[in-house]
Parts: sequence; C-alpha cells; structure tokens
Amino acid sequence: MYNKMESLRYFSVLHVFVFAALASSALSKLAPSHYDFSCPNALSTIKSVVEAEVQKEYRMGASLLRLHFHDCFVNGCDGSVLLDSTSSIDSEKNAKPNFQSARGFDVVDEIKEAVDKACGKPLVSCADILAVAARDSVVALGGPTWEVLLGRRDSTTASRKAADANIPAPTFNLSQLIRNFKKHGLDEKDLVVLSGGHAIGYARCVFYRDHIHNDSNIDHKFARKLKKICKRNGGDFNLAPLDPTSPANFDTNYFSNLVLKRGLLHSDQQLFNGGSTDALVEFYSFDTEAFYKDFANSMIKMGNIKPLSGDQGEIRVNCRKVN
Repeated sequence: MYNKMESLRYFSVLHVFVFAALASSALSKLAPSHYDFSCPNALSTIKSVVEAEVQKEYRMGASLLRLHFHDCFVNGCDGSVLLDSTSSIDSEKNAKPNFQSARGFDVVDEIKEAVDKACGKPLVSCADILAVAARDSVVALGGPTWEVLLGRRDSTTASRKAADANIPAPTFNLSQLIRNFKKHGLDEKDLVVLSGGHAIGYARCVFYRDHIHNDSNIDHKFARKLKKICKRNGGDFNLAPLDPTSPANFDTNYFSNLVLKRGLLHSDQQLFNGGSTDALVEFYSFDTEAFYKDFANSMIKMGNIKPLSGDQGEIRVNCRKVN
C-alpha cells in the first residue's frame, strides 16, 4: 500500500511538473500575434518610421537588415548588438564586423521612442524591433514580406568576443561559411538565400580590397573599375554597392552578378565558385518568385535563433542600455 501511494504521489507531482513545463514552453513561443491585444498599433508604427527613413536614404534599409542578422548570429536574436559599452558590457558595436560599419542605431532609437508612445509604455522589445524593421526594410525596397514571429525579450549582456567569433567574415571560403551557418542551425540553402540580402547595401573598401586585388575568380573589368576607388593602400572607407546593377532594389541581380563573377566580397563569390552552392545561385538568378519565398522562410528561421522569451531577459526602456 505504501509503495502504491508513494507511486501515485510521484506520478501526480510529475504530471504537474510536466504540465507546468509544457505550459511555460507554450507561453514562451514566438507568435506573429504577440502584440495584437497589448499594442495593436505596434507594427504599423514601426513600419511608418522605417518607410520614412528608407525613403530619405535607401541604404538605411540594408543597414537595418544587417543589424538583425548581426544580432541573431551572436547568442541569438536578443538585441545585444544595440548595447553600448559600460564597465560590465564589452559592446558588440566594437567587434570587427561592426566597428565603424554597423549603422542605423539612431533609427532604432527613433522607432523605440515612437512605438513606446503608441503603446503607452515600453512593451515592444528592441530585439523584436530589429526583426520587424528588417522585414519592413526589405518590403520598402521592393522585396517580399513575411509574418515576423514576435515575443522576443532583450538581453542584459553583450559580447564583442562572441561577435568576432560568430559573425561570418568577408574573407571566408565556402566551407567556412557552411560551417558558420550550420553552427546557428542554418543549412546551405539558408546560406545562399540569406546572402541574397546583399541585393541591397554597400561595403567598405577594407572589406573587399583583397578580393578585387588578389583573387582570380573575378571579372577583370569589374575589378578594374573597383580598383579606382579602392586602391591597395588607403581609402578604407570608400563604399561600393554589394549589387552594382540595382543597389536600391531588393531583387535577384545579386545572384546574376555572382554568375558573372561580379561578387563584391570574397565570401560572396565563394557561393558561385565551382562548389556545392553553384546550382542554387544560378537557380535564384532567374527565379525571383522562388528567391522571395525562400528568403522569407529563411528570415523567419534565422529570427528564431535562441530568442529570449517568457520571463527571460527584459524589455529595455532604452535599446542602448540595460534597465
């Protein structure tokens, strides 16, 4: 009798524990409807600010997309890329992939202020703002839309060391790129599709100098033109479009340029260089509909990398600092 009662008590406690765990898991899942009742104007507010900023400077769209990417690749999509340095925080803004190249922080501040005013209080996380602003930037430049999963919370830490280690470098070869994306739960298709985000945006000379001066897998006329603005020495901040054909439009010309050996970065051209990703690059170069569909799916997948949710982290009042 004792053993039977003890077993029943054990299974009862176990049942409660499992139910609580499942309930907590269900509550912590991201969902596109997260702000529907708490702040129904949140998404429209973010969209209006993004559209206005992209209209003023189309390059800002690429900058906001890049912030979301660089956020998610460092300990998950938690807004850590936005934190400034303090005595206890070594800001990711100072990491090599971000230093003097990551931008749009002032626009995120503007969005945060506007959305908190629309909600009446700080309800929308900075991490969610990055995810929505990335989507709205792509749409503003003629790209696809998708339902952004929401409910992320903001981290209370950042790591420059992790940013240096986890954000793929422009010098990476194909195997390094594949390994890097796999580490974040993303496959080769995600790698190619998300690289298509380079349909918009610019890069500094310091990031493409070696490719145009030293690599052989590059169109000679394309390289010669770039060498005029990016010499072997100096001009580190001189910009060139990642897609020289239509830098203000989110389209498939990025892939068409790779087929023609006109990738700006070494890592770009690695996607079409006789390796396993060649076929996908060629496919997307002539199928815009497939690229748009797959890009949307991969962005949702990337946005779900280790988000903080439930009672983890916080909702920052100021995206640049911990509450």
